[in-house]
Amino acid sequence: MTRRIGGRAIDLDSPSTERQAAVAAILRPSSAPGEDAEVLLVRRAERIGDPWSGHMAMPGGRREPADESLFATAVRETREEIGLDLAEHGVLLVRLPDVPAMARGLRVGMVIAPFVFALHSDAALNLNEELVEALWTPIGPLARGELDGTTPYLHEGQPLELPCYRVGDHIVWGLTHRMLTYLVEALHRNDS
Repeated sequence: MTRRIGGRAIDLDSPSTERQAAVAAILRPSSAPGEDAEVLLVRRAERIGDPWSGHMAMPGGRREPADESLFATAVRETREEIGLDLAEHGVLLVRLPDVPAMARGLRVGMVIAPFVFALHSDAALNLNEELVEALWTPIGPLARGELDGTTPYLHEGQPLELPCYRVGDHIVWGLTHRMLTYLVEALHRNDS
């Protein structure tokens, strides 16, 4: 299943046989002078058994049997998690490369499809119990490397320094860091 946007075909689904999930990278014009756009990040609630408990993320989640596509998953999960109807307030721009889900350095048998949306009208966010915070983050500093950093991580007894973005008091690493990196690269390609 594909959708044509701006002359490009965007795959709305994936042939992967692994479990699937989708997230929405939501962009809006910046409220700060001199910045082009902001991307929405959310902080997940602390939950036992959730390998991404407390992490910074993008709205999204696992595909359900009723979801006709991963695009539908991203739209549904966004509506459920933050109360934002992307069909009403946004437009699909692009699908970023799929990201294999990892937990504690190992693949967990799931692939995540990130879809990028632009808001064309402002809408209030209403977080559900899965999230504790929403944060609009300027893309400019991400793209210029101003938020680049590393964060310590212990993997099988070995200390590592993993790449991250430092957004205010928050560390954005792992899957979300990788997806944001893909987003910045896609925006840079479109500017060229």
